Amino acid sequence: MKLQELINQLHVKHINGDTNVEVSGVSIHSQTLKPGDIFVCIPGVNGLQEDRHLFIDKAVEAGAAAVIVERDVKVSVPTVQVSDARYALAVTANHFYGYPSTELKLIGITGTNGKTTTSYMLESILTEAGYRTGLMGNIGTKIGSEWFETDINTQEPNRLQYNLRKMRDQSVDFCVMEVSSQGLHMGRVLGCDFRTAVLTNVSQDHLDYHGTMEEYMAAKGLLFSRMGNSFSADPLKKKYAILNEDEESSHYFRGVTPAQVVTYGIESHADVMAEDIQLTSKGTKFTVRTSIGTEIMELNLVGKFNVYNALAAISSAIVEGISLENIKRGLLSLQSVAGRMEIIHAGQDFLVLVDYAHTPDGLENALTTLREFADRKIITVFGCGGDRDKKKRPIMGKLAAKYSDVVILTSDNPRSEDPDQILLDIEQGVLDCGDFTGQYELITDRKLAIERAISLVRPGDIILIAGKGHETYQIVKDHTIHFDDRKEAKEAIFRMKFKH
Repeated sequence: MKLQELINQLHVKHINGDTNVEVSGVSIHSQTLKPGDIFVCIPGVNGLQEDRHLFIDKAVEAGAAAVIVERDVKVSVPTVQVSDARYALAVTANHFYGYPSTELKLIGITGTNGKTTTSYMLESILTEAGYRTGLMGNIGTKIGSEWFETDINTQEPNRLQYNLRKMRDQSVDFCVMEVSSQGLHMGRVLGCDFRTAVLTNVSQDHLDYHGTMEEYMAAKGLLFSRMGNSFSADPLKKKYAILNEDEESSHYFRGVTPAQVVTYGIESHADVMAEDIQLTSKGTKFTVRTSIGTEIMELNLVGKFNVYNALAAISSAIVEGISLENIKRGLLSLQSVAGRMEIIHAGQDFLVLVDYAHTPDGLENALTTLREFADRKIITVFGCGGDRDKKKRPIMGKLAAKYSDVVILTSDNPRSEDPDQILLDIEQGVLDCGDFTGQYELITDRKLAIERAISLVRPGDIILIAGKGHETYQIVKDHTIHFDDRKEAKEAIFRMKFKH
């Protein structure tokens, strides 16, 4: 594709150089840039992303055919100056890859918690109904039957549009995408033609980035407000907003979207409702009442919050005309989701679960679920990430103390912060919990913390290791080390058995 064709899609401030040069890709990373790519210099984001203008010389050395910038630069390749490089990145990526989101049904799922599990549930239902599917989210990208690792939840436009094009080239019918508040605010999904937008819930998270809950909610609202402002008699062009009626913020999202609203809930009257909920340590059963009938649903996942996730997936499937029979089979065929209340099996006589809960709401959901069926002690191991929202640390400490018998505070991803100070911030919440009569410990080393939890356990007890879930790394200062809660828990159990 000629540079001029990409320029034609943009309002530019200044052009320097030959616009007839051939462009073979779109990139924002000088290290992964391929010769012939156009290099887009998006600005930096404090603590998250460096200013790409700093790497422009390396990009040119690597073979960049042209660059898009926000300020004057002196380079030997054609330069396109714009006022908003992030917007230009979205526009050029969409155009270069041929607007793939218009060729499949794109379902976006946003919310503080439950995005990954809901996306897996919905993908399983769609597969059961005979559709070819794609997934994009926290755990990775799935195209057909292939999985690809990703380093961020909602991908940057160049990678996101590339993957959507790859999906469509492989005849994918539906892509189910997790859409984070940061991804929305940074314009990563600009140009994506979402068929359906789904809300799981909204609670405190990412305030280090957004500043206030109002700004956080407004960022998530972008998914719903960008659904277009026109109606169509064509069923393929209809738009839907799937909202949690039990979620207080749902009225806000209803107010900003032009899409047709479908609601789900347990407590409030909704279009799709769950009744007769039965929770056990092995799974969940409930009755769902919908406009197309009533059916008993069974999940291999535990917790009332997973009933909400299932309702969101069910609602999304119903608007696509999928039968309750296929929905039931799709939900039941999902055995587990990596790092989401994932049971660790190592032949032990106690329950160990690893969960991604890294927010106050997520931790409370996990612990209240365990309280539903716990006969003996609950031992909770968790920490909070460094260089992130500090306000949630004492809140999570207090919640852990409220619902646990033993709390072991440990490192998550401390990043540039002092890990011991992070634990002291969390400890304040434990101390503020007047109802806590159990024991708590501060063990900075996460491996030792997990070993300590295993050493304290007795038959019938439950251990919850929260915060990192599926992650296989730990970020300490300026380096990343391999660390997997699931692997560490299994090895600690085996060591305990050997000692005994």
